[in-house]
Amino acid sequence: MKIAIVIISDPKSNSEEANGRVFNALALAQEARQHGDEVAVTFIGAGTRWPAELTKLAHPFNALYNSVRESVQGASCGCAAAFGATEGVKACGIPEVKNNAIGGTPGLLSVRQYLADGWQTLVF
Repeated sequence: MKIAIVIISDPKSNSEEANGRVFNALALAQEARQHGDEVAVTFIGAGTRWPAELTKLAHPFNALYNSVRESVQGASCGCAAAFGATEGVKACGIPEVKNNAIGGTPGLLSVRQYLADGWQTLVF
């Protein structure tokens, strides 16, 4: 299978829901990788704030994040700019993706492209 996992939850909300979403997204990525699936993890919207949090050694999901880091394909450039996450994304070494040209933005990550390419796409 080809599974695209799109993380949009906001770590700044400090909510159990946001933590639950990212935890389950990363757990799915790990499970899929263990089964030999092709996995793409991406961050859009306020979710572009997650990489800076997940790379902190003290974060409870750091080890899980690191176990799937090879599958992280990028964060939406325009979303990172809009949500103040550009520096955090760059500091983590995650590519800024802008394959969806939207006027007034530096470009967004195209979720549609995953669908067009036949990926099972889940949003967390």
